[in-house]
This record gives sequence, C-alpha cells and structure tokens, in this order.
Amino acid sequence: MTESQGTADKMATEHKRDRRNVLALTGAAALLALAVNLAISVFNSHKKKTKKNKDLPGSNVCVNLSASEIRRLADRIIANSKSVHDRVASVPLDKVTYKNVVSPLAELEARHFPLMQSCLFAKLVSTSDDVRKASAEAERRIDGHVLMCSKREDVYRVIKAIAARGEWMNAEAKHYIQSLVRDFERNGLSITVTKREEMHRLRAQIDELSLQYIKNLNDDSTFLLFSEAELAGLPPDFLKGLDTAENGKFKVILRSNYVAAVLELCQVGTTRKMVAVAYGKRCGEVNVAVLENLVKLRHKYARLLGYSNYADYAVDLRMAKTPSKVFEFLEDISVNLTNLANKELNMMKDLKKEEGDIPFGIEDLLYYAKRVEEQKFDLDFGALKQYFPVNLVLSGVFKIFQDLFGLRFEEIADAEVWHDDVCVFSVFDLSSGELLGYFYLDLYTREEKYGNTCVVALQNGALSVDGARQVAVALLISQFEKDVGGHPGLLRFSEVVNLFHEFGHVVQHICNRATFARFSGLRVDPDFVEIPAQVLENLCYEGFALKLISGFHQDITKPIKDETCRSLKRWRHSFSALKLKQEILYCLFDQIIHSADNIDVVELFKHLHPKVMLGLPVLEGTNPASCFPRSVIGYEAACYSRIWSEVFAADIFASKFRGDPSNQYVGMQFRNKVLGPGGAKEPVEVLSDFLGREPSIQAFIESKAEYSV
Repeated sequence: MTESQGTADKMATEHKRDRRNVLALTGAAALLALAVNLAISVFNSHKKKTKKNKDLPGSNVCVNLSASEIRRLADRIIANSKSVHDRVASVPLDKVTYKNVVSPLAELEARHFPLMQSCLFAKLVSTSDDVRKASAEAERRIDGHVLMCSKREDVYRVIKAIAARGEWMNAEAKHYIQSLVRDFERNGLSITVTKREEMHRLRAQIDELSLQYIKNLNDDSTFLLFSEAELAGLPPDFLKGLDTAENGKFKVILRSNYVAAVLELCQVGTTRKMVAVAYGKRCGEVNVAVLENLVKLRHKYARLLGYSNYADYAVDLRMAKTPSKVFEFLEDISVNLTNLANKELNMMKDLKKEEGDIPFGIEDLLYYAKRVEEQKFDLDFGALKQYFPVNLVLSGVFKIFQDLFGLRFEEIADAEVWHDDVCVFSVFDLSSGELLGYFYLDLYTREEKYGNTCVVALQNGALSVDGARQVAVALLISQFEKDVGGHPGLLRFSEVVNLFHEFGHVVQHICNRATFARFSGLRVDPDFVEIPAQVLENLCYEGFALKLISGFHQDITKPIKDETCRSLKRWRHSFSALKLKQEILYCLFDQIIHSADNIDVVELFKHLHPKVMLGLPVLEGTNPASCFPRSVIGYEAACYSRIWSEVFAADIFASKFRGDPSNQYVGMQFRNKVLGPGGAKEPVEVLSDFLGREPSIQAFIESKAEYSV
C-alpha cells in the first residue's frame, strides 16, 4: 500500500507556515538594529534566574520567558530599534562610512535576531495559553515596527549614500549593502511620494482580497451524501470518522483530506467524479472574480516599482530571475515527461475498462495510479511502520549526518527547555573541535504545539566586528508519537522522509559560514532554500541508510529487507510523470496570470488542461482557479519553486552522491561549497562551483525514466 496525502488544506497550512517562517527568519533582520547592551542585559538576567540549568555558551536564545517578559522584551526591542535607526539616519550624508552605518547594522542584526526569536518561537511550542498569546502579539507588534522601519526615507538616504561611494570591504559586504538598498526600493523608497502612497493602498487591497479568497474556501461547508456501497473501497476507520445524515447516508465534507481519500481509494467511479466535480466547483464565480481582481492589483503594484508585470517583480529576487526562464524550465520538464506520462495514462486507461466504456477522466488519476502501484510493488506501509521506532530512526539519522559532514553531536543534559520531551544537542566540527552551534528537538505530540514538521532558526551564525563567529541555533518541531501502549513510537515512512528533510535544514543552518547574519543559515534565495534539504532527503531511499535507521520494533537487530529497500527506491520515482505534469499545469497557470493582463482564468484552465495533460479535459463545470490557494497566498508567481528545487537537488545527488552516498569527501565538499556560503553568493554560482558545471534537468528526467512503469 502507498500512503495517501491531502493537498489543498495541507498546501494552505504550508503556505501559512512558510509566511510565518519568513517572518521568523527575516521579519526584522534587514533594518531592526538593537543596542548591544540590550542583548547582554536580557540574556544575563535570564541566566541568573535559571542558573540551575546548564548554559549554552554562545547562545543568546532565551527559553521559558513568561508572557510579561515577552511583552517587555518586545517593548525594548522596538524602543531600541527606533533609537538605532534614528542614530543611523542622523549621520550626515557626507560623513557616512562603512563603520558608522553598515557595520553597526550588520553587527546588531546578528546579535539580536535571537532575542526577537525568543519572543516569537514560544507561540509554536509553549504549554501556556498566555505565553502563546503574548508571543503572537509580540510578533504582530515587531512586524508592524519592521514595516514602519522599511519605509523610513531618512535611513534609506544614508544607506544609498554609502552605496554610492562604492567602498566595499569585500564582495559579501557589497552584496549586503546592495540588498539593503534593494529592500528599501522594493518598498517604494525610490519612487515619488504619490506613487508610494498608491503602492501602499494597493498593498492593503491585495492583502484584503487574498484573505477573502482563503476565507471563502475555509468557510465553504459543502458536503455530499453517499451510501456505504457508493463508498466501497474506503477503509472502515474512514467511514467511522464521517457524520451521517438522517437517512443513514455518510456525509463527505469537501475538505482535502476527505476528498483525497475518496479519489484514491473509492472503487466507484461515479462517486469519484461527483466528489471531484463538487470539490472543483467550490466558491465558483466568487473566488474567480476575487482572483482576477487580485491579479490586476498585483500588476499595478509591480508597475509602480518599474516592473512590467507582477511575475517580473516576484521572480526578480529568485534564482530563476525571469518569468521567461520559469516558462522555459516548466515546458522543458513537461515535454521530457510526455512519453512516460503517456505510458502511465495508457496503463490506467486499460485498468479503467473494468468499469465499462466510461472514459478515463482526471478524477481517476489518483485511484488508478494507486492501483498500478499496488500491482507493481509489494509495499505494505502499515507493516513497514513497525520497522521505524522513532529512537532508532533518530540515532541512524545522527550517525549518517555526522559521518557524511564531519560533525559531532552531543546531547546536553540539564539544559533549559520548555518541556520534558525536548532535547538539546551541541554540534562540533569533528576535525577542529570548533563549536558550530546547537539544535533543539521538540519532536513529540502535544495538543498545544504547532502541528507540522518544520525547522525554525533561533540564532544565525555570523562574524562579529572583532572577528568572532556567533554560533547557530535551530529548532526542529514535529508531532511524532513518543510511545503507544508502553511501546516506542513508530514512524510512518512519510514521517521518516520528513525527518531526513528537516534535519537537512538543521545541518544547512548550522554549517553556514556566511559573514553576515542576513545571508546565514536558511536566509537564502527562496528558490534555493529547499535544494540542500531535498538533496539530503534522497539519502533515506538508499539501502545503507535504510538499514541504519530501521529495525523491527520487537527486535531492532532485524532491519528491513534488501528487497524492500529496492522497492522503496523504485516506488519513489515510479508512476509519477502524469501527476507531475498536473503540478506543472498549475504552475504554468500561476505564471501566465501573473505575466499578462486581462486573462480569463476559467478559459485559460480549459485551454491549458488538455494541452499539458495529454488531452484530458478539465472537469466540466469546475473552476480550478477558484480553489487554488498557492497562487493567492505564499507562492504567487512562484508556484514553480517546489519543482525547481526538486529538479536541481536530483542533479546534485545523481552527479555527486549516487555512486557512494556515504562518501565523506563528497559530503565535506557539499558542506563547504553549498551549505557554507548560504545567501552570500548567487545560487547558480554556488551549485556550478560544486557540480563543475551549471545545474541541469537531465538527471531528474533520467531518474523518472529509470524507474518508470
């Protein structure tokens, strides 16, 4: 069996998470300058209160702040930030120097980011309602202050003056100053006051429409009624979780988790089609109108800043650089997958004949893809879960990452944490013994915790003025079961994959060696940020890794069998071309509407669907544009980014790791050349330096072909 996954709800949650993490990672870094003595005084006072706990040398992260402490710290952050901005703004334009303008901002940015995070991360993990509320309020206030700082024309003039002098200490310093100027100008500081005011009005309208679109979807309570026979194939536990109507029929609410289960498991084709059509009709004309208005406003917003359309504005700061590059990338992937996708479609059409002469439709994709997988692979993911006790998986992950990247992890006993289940580890360079940083693991389920697996940067590594390097601190959050009925918690294979991926982000954050906190850890190009973690995610499909992290829960000396390892690797790539083309369809739609004016979004989908999906038409009466949150909040004009990072991660892994994925020489090259620079260099330059050539789509396509049906 394969594991089903929801789509739209999960997508919306991830978008919300991504936006929140952007705030957590970057919310105040560009301009938020706090006095050094603030960090020292707050940190020292906190240490005095918790001296019974072991200190983490070099970490300025404060855990277990009370609600009142969070509020006071937020007050002081904002007050000191204003003071420093005022001082920077007061420097005469003919007296500006790197030392009196740039260096203080960079130094304070690095030192005081952990104080801001000390206020903000509590809302994700604290066991106290009052603390979580205070944390959320602190985030709103700090972000509001940062927004105000980003509009300070007096500070912009000073930064612009230092940039005009061209007195760079080095290439990274130049990049830093240019990024400060760029951020001010993307906030309208280089245009007239009238245009700037119009830009801010448009921004408010854009935000309002975006939220309205999502609210319409969230408020939709549509459900369909089906008899048990009409839901044949769905497991008893699923049916038990459904409400029933007075006539005894089951209510299937049109939420992604329910819809995905029906589309993947229900044996009745008419039921699948009814659910797919109803799901695609949600919010119909209302959200289509909202999206069309939203896109018009985005184009106006971008043009005020000198861009030809919103896609130009959105992609300009990304690795892709231009919409034309995005179109070229998506079309290349789609064309190269066509033969495989046709092969998959023909196999599914043959299976569909069991239902009679009913033509194959897009609503059948998940169900018949699963049928083919069941026939091709002998994988029972329910049984496979018994081979992944959480503690064994963790110990294996630790060993793999330590060996590959020349690191040493040590658990710190008696460190201050916010819950007994939380562990803290220090990270050392194996050869030099240098302390690189720390990471917190908050892995086990609690009702009050943030619900998804993610990594949050708590302190960025950077160089101080005196040349000392600040350690990096990260937090990995998940909701794993610690134990069930007195037995160790067991991980689903999808959870194992997520753990590899997110632990890749932990290593990415801690191994960064950028000079400036602004370019440190996860503060990199958004098209690039997922590439390292996706490269490392590949490891959990390799036989050596699967053997290390697996063991039957009643006898951990018995790892999964070699044939299961091979099946997992084949399963990962097999029968995915048509599903990927469907994702490309949505990415093309997103890029087109943000690249041109007056697009009829309903007609555009009708045109694109058969063109990309090998002649399969869009479901009659549906409006996919009305229920596509990725293009509204979080990934507008950037939906391509997930495929982008997956493709180039495949190139890196196939080119460097595939022959010997545990090779420490290659691992150290990856650590130094890819993880080390962070955002200090252009991503294409970073990857080209590691690969010895520019990145390519070829390895990705070949991996699909190699394991094709």
